[in-house]
Amino acid sequence: MPSQKLPFHIAIVGGGIGGLCAALSIHHHCPKDGSVVIDVYEQAPEYKEIGAGLGIGVNAAKLLHRIGLGEDLNKISGHRNGIWISFRRYDTGSEIVTVPVDDRQEIRQSPVHRAEFLALLFDHVKKRNAATLHVNKRCVELKDQGNFVELCFADGTTTTADLVVGCDGIHSVIRSQFRSDNPKYSGRMCYRGLVPIKDLESWWPFPSYSVSWLGPDKHFLAFPISRNTILNIVAFVYSDDDRTKESWTATGHRSEVQKEFEDFDATVRKTISFMNENPSKWILNDRELLDQWVYGNGKIVLMGDAAHAMLPHQGAGAGQAIEDGYILGRAIADYLSAPPERETQTLDKWMQLYQDVRLPRAQKAQATARQAGQVYEMQTPEMKGKAYEDCLPLVRDSLKDRMQWIWAGDIEAEYEAKKLRLMDQEASSSPRIEPVDAKFSARSGGGFGQA
Repeated sequence: MPSQKLPFHIAIVGGGIGGLCAALSIHHHCPKDGSVVIDVYEQAPEYKEIGAGLGIGVNAAKLLHRIGLGEDLNKISGHRNGIWISFRRYDTGSEIVTVPVDDRQEIRQSPVHRAEFLALLFDHVKKRNAATLHVNKRCVELKDQGNFVELCFADGTTTTADLVVGCDGIHSVIRSQFRSDNPKYSGRMCYRGLVPIKDLESWWPFPSYSVSWLGPDKHFLAFPISRNTILNIVAFVYSDDDRTKESWTATGHRSEVQKEFEDFDATVRKTISFMNENPSKWILNDRELLDQWVYGNGKIVLMGDAAHAMLPHQGAGAGQAIEDGYILGRAIADYLSAPPERETQTLDKWMQLYQDVRLPRAQKAQATARQAGQVYEMQTPEMKGKAYEDCLPLVRDSLKDRMQWIWAGDIEAEYEAKKLRLMDQEASSSPRIEPVDAKFSARSGGGFGQA
């Protein structure tokens, strides 16, 4: 372990899915002898998700199995019965393309309810004593104090840490200290709802996989969660009105959804009739690609939506946050296990390794999620101006293998390869290129300035 005081204190800002996955991964990979202390700071009054469903791809499910969450994950997830998703025409409901998936394995695609998944993570953090969980702690500023970082909270309290992990969402306060960019409205919004599948009676023809009806400028998605007992519904439309909140408390009316999709297939129209009278209503914000996740000479890192918020059109956002947390845990463990005499084994170097492994893949997921939304609604440059029928072959070609690069990715193998190169560089005494870091502001207290 590098020569420093013990224990090594890690502060995770944000107690959502990304933050708790990071805590569990760090705890899993690091020594359990008290040399690593993890605190998670959540601004909400409790660790609770509301909302709806999310997809955990096999790439992320594999990592959850490796840190001992697999059995419980399978208990709360649905199953696909050989099909991941069937894309269909909006007007007739006939098939455009169906994407198969091998669901016979223990490690498989895992569609889950957000609340159930967060509860699973919360329970494992408590059971393993992986971290101390705090609530009502909204971080408003970080201050560099040389060898450590001071965290300032809205309630007037402060604490310190050797490493701060910023996973405080798309509106990240941690990110805003280094970059002045803000989330951008994508021009799309969605209505969301949950319907017990038993309420749909026997007419619902897709009980075990996702279905998406694709139309010009809008599409309608439904997939089962909670062990295939609940149908998660997301209805995407274009809107010039960006005043709708990113909040599950913002609602529309079922009649709005019915009007938007009145020319869609009868199955869609009937499904909408089962939605809650006041479905939740969300605008979809996006983030520009961020070329740096590591600041303060390695003492501050970003992950999850704070680093790479993405549109939901590939169902990959949660999986990318899980990958972040897993690789961050690996990098922290390797840093702490480095022999003290290896002075080049700095925290900054290992956090840069985390960034080098994760950033390109996460950025590709961001970019392809945007493209997927355009494909679903026939808005790519190649499709604009074309008749619906002429777009369908382009849609089919784009969607049939779109997710394979995400699902087949072996992020741990990539980490091992880049770690080996790092070790080889050290052995050959290659000169180290210092990362471009954020400039400190002239404010009192040593706060960070924006790039």
